[in-house]
Amino acid sequence: MESRTLGRTGRSVGVVGLGCWQLGADWGEVTEETAHGVLAAAVDAGVTFLDTADVYGDGRSERLVGAFVAERARERGGDAGLTVATKMGRRADPHVAEAYTLDAFRAWTDRSRENLGVDTLDLVQLHCPPTAVLSTDAVYDALDTLVEEGRTAAYGVSVETVDEAMAAIARPHVASVQIILNVFRRKPLEQVLPAAAEAGVGIIARVPLASGLLSGKYDETTTFAADDHRTYNRRGEAFDVGETFSGVPFEVGVEAAREVASLTPAGATTAALALRWIVDQPGVSTVIPGARTPDQARANAAAAALAPLDAATLDALRDVYDRSIREHVHDRW
Repeated sequence: MESRTLGRTGRSVGVVGLGCWQLGADWGEVTEETAHGVLAAAVDAGVTFLDTADVYGDGRSERLVGAFVAERARERGGDAGLTVATKMGRRADPHVAEAYTLDAFRAWTDRSRENLGVDTLDLVQLHCPPTAVLSTDAVYDALDTLVEEGRTAAYGVSVETVDEAMAAIARPHVASVQIILNVFRRKPLEQVLPAAAEAGVGIIARVPLASGLLSGKYDETTTFAADDHRTYNRRGEAFDVGETFSGVPFEVGVEAAREVASLTPAGATTAALALRWIVDQPGVSTVIPGARTPDQARANAAAAALAPLDAATLDALRDVYDRSIREHVHDRW
């Protein structure tokens, strides 16, 4: 798999990684055995970047990832050859800017280090914090302290909006920015990706398949489990609605996804097309589709081998966005 440098971390990571939210919670039940199988399938297919968070299953995802990485390290004689990013901040209750303190950061990273079984985290990211956090000097001073103390090797931010991303990119020690980027969420192409590339900040593209819409497998009758955020967060009842179907109304997204599916190259899947579109965008370091089965993990990783999309396909995808999606998302995030 092609590798790229993940911004100021200096680490080389595969262009397709693995998002590990599904292994913790909020996507229906995933057993420990299945979670291990997903991780193994992804890494065996060339994935070298794993993204998790302390709130995914209240630490379950971190623990599963940590156990897997430790097992791979033993098999390889000491180094698993993987980069693991986690996130912190969403455990704050209430989730307000004032909660983002050095003491809280120490406590949160200590818990993540224990869950992952490491002394130093590869990368810790602020997990979609209140907007005010991203313009607070003391927050970045505290993050610098975490690096100085050896709790993490680098830090970044995961954001909801373009403005939040731009605020983070302007900070000299931010290593990476994680943001929603997919065929249905194109706004980061305008400012965020060029600014990140110029600053040497990595871009981690999340929600790449719009919560599965861009797999091309859903129709208007598709339903999801009660404990799946695609059921309980469609209107933003639990967290930002942009995290569920990228903020696109489900029925609108299903119809637009049919148009996207019609553009899929012979021998490829619609999901691979959607992932390849992201990989092709200048400035993207890695894209982190999730997976609930080993087959999904392998199929996602295979998107890295798909040929870059041709100009006609790119134009057609832009047209789908402009006609069907733009009015629902472009000015919101």
